[in-house]
Amino acid sequence: MGKVICIANQKGGVGKTTTAVNLSASLAAVSKRTLLIDFDPQGNATSGVGIAKEKLERSIYHAVIGEASIGDIVIEVDSKIPKYLMVAPSNADLTGAEIELIYFERREWRLKEAIEPVINDYEFIIIDCPPSLSLLTVNALTAADSVLIPVQCEYYAMEGLGQLKRTLSLIKQRLNPTLEVEGYLLTIFDQRNRLCHMVADEVKDFFREEVFETVIPRNVRLAESPSHGRPVLLYDEDSAGAQSYMALAGEIITKNGGKIG
Repeated sequence: MGKVICIANQKGGVGKTTTAVNLSASLAAVSKRTLLIDFDPQGNATSGVGIAKEKLERSIYHAVIGEASIGDIVIEVDSKIPKYLMVAPSNADLTGAEIELIYFERREWRLKEAIEPVINDYEFIIIDCPPSLSLLTVNALTAADSVLIPVQCEYYAMEGLGQLKRTLSLIKQRLNPTLEVEGYLLTIFDQRNRLCHMVADEVKDFFREEVFETVIPRNVRLAESPSHGRPVLLYDEDSAGAQSYMALAGEIITKNGGKIG
């Protein structure tokens, strides 16, 4: 059965989608069958792997409201990692799901029920969430085995994490009692910036062993790659950004009892 990891933080600009795209590509690069689910109406993870979201006939929206199966909507990504990275794409249609799901029975379980038929087809399923604690995010957290939380190394890094932790606690109590924290990931780290070091130390002091050893640096190639519709590993595999996400993939594989390759 595949491990379902939701990437969530209601604070925008923390590297959430960047992490979803590049972690998925890195897992696929070491031959782990991976499904990336873009569950954000902005569709940035979809365009970030080169899929034209405006041309989609079916998307994750159709799977969640029951008009298509996940198997019908997934798209294979770049031929350099064939059959290892698939994407369930998203576009603005998903915005309507927020309203429509209110009238569905078991509305919090719609994503979980949608992915159940394919969960054994993948070793990892990565879900990119919108930057809000919405019904879409609740669906993702209900479907997930664990949540990975990106934390930007900036002054307001800890802001909002208390609210997120309270949300996670409620999800565990009412919807998904087995939900765990996969880890806190320090992102957009500038080695030259003293404040970044201070924030990183604060996060490590507070969350301790839950913080990943891998730190994602501020990196030009990592920032450029979405505009080329490619994960950074396929844009510049030697860049610091690509190497850091490969290291993160290694940590996650090891933590979950697997081997690289």
